[in-house]
Amino acid sequence: MTQPPPPARRTPLSRDRVLRAAVALADRTGIDALSMRKLAQELGVVPMALYKHVANKDQLLDGMVDFVLGEIGPPAPGPDWQSAVRARILAARSALLGHTWAATVVRSRTAPTPALLAYTDSLIGLFRTGGFSVDLTHHAMHALGSRLLGFTQELFDDSPGPAPADPAVLRAMAANYPHIAELAMAAAHDEKSVVGPGCDDQFEFEFALDLLLDGLERLRRRGWSSVG
Repeated sequence: MTQPPPPARRTPLSRDRVLRAAVALADRTGIDALSMRKLAQELGVVPMALYKHVANKDQLLDGMVDFVLGEIGPPAPGPDWQSAVRARILAARSALLGHTWAATVVRSRTAPTPALLAYTDSLIGLFRTGGFSVDLTHHAMHALGSRLLGFTQELFDDSPGPAPADPAVLRAMAANYPHIAELAMAAAHDEKSVVGPGCDDQFEFEFALDLLLDGLERLRRRGWSSVG
């Protein structure tokens, strides 16, 4: 009599497997739809099994942040501090753009995660080995702000929006706000931009980043200090 095949062994649950599944689920359904119950269903376990690896939803989100930041990889050696910092920031931007929910979750964390601390420490190290004083490095980190992780929150949207049907309305807008109208109509448009529906997101990010890095290099050469 033929014996039935043994049942397939279930892959053991681990913290890494939980985080990978959570990231994949958030990528597919959005961060707002993520819950411990849905994650447990995704993994084929009861919700209580998850709590052996993540104590609660906040710890799960912290782990997801670290998982995404882990995709950045180590700093790549560059010919100078500016190239190295630029490459590091753009690598972070690429990692976060691969997970559209990640920037929102990073902003929501009340304390830095281990991977975020390590990433920040590596950037500070690039500035310091590049000849920056502690004082200038401190101000550089403030100036770059969220750009250190490859994202920004813009206050100005230069998109023209839906075009008014009445030419008289267009003329009135241009007459009352000529400079806004000129700038809005001249802007390169990118409907998928996360900066605003009127801008080429990647170009605007790199433009601002390069302005800041160039300015910081001028200050470094001058031996600038906030004291005295």
